[in-house]
Amino acid sequence: MQHSVQEQIGPGTATAVSEESKVLYLDSLRLIERLHRRLLDVIKAKLDGIGIGEINSVQALLLYNIGTSEMTAGELRSRGYYTGSNVSYNLKKLVEADYIEHERSRHDRRSVRIRLSDKGKEICQIVDELYEGQIAAVTGDATLGDDGLRAMNETLRALERFWSDQIQFGGF
Repeated sequence: MQHSVQEQIGPGTATAVSEESKVLYLDSLRLIERLHRRLLDVIKAKLDGIGIGEINSVQALLLYNIGTSEMTAGELRSRGYYTGSNVSYNLKKLVEADYIEHERSRHDRRSVRIRLSDKGKEICQIVDELYEGQIAAVTGDATLGDDGLRAMNETLRALERFWSDQIQFGGF
């Protein structure tokens, strides 16, 4: 038995959803997921191209997101980039491979502060240069341009606010 979109959403939903809206929304979700995977593929291709096979693209992106900051793993998670086990596993691997330095906080011995080592800073620089080249290409040939990037970011921020409100206030 096939249920209507209204029945699939659940009781108490005020408005019916058109089939077109559902298709567009689900396509957007798939595109967001696919874009993230494609970004990781681009980073991996760059690392492979320069002979760096010791770390994966997720770890390289993690190094880039740490950048020049010094923080705890919890602070990194609270930025919204990573889930708990994912960040813990990757940080452990990056420490073992000397991409990240870590030390216990002087104020709270349970807390460990992390920062990039010189080796980690090199990866951060490689990712930054990759992004710079992409920015020049995507804005320079009118693929998107600054206006297109602004519009895309505005739309993505609106979706992020919507999801945050859903989590905070319910309504699903």
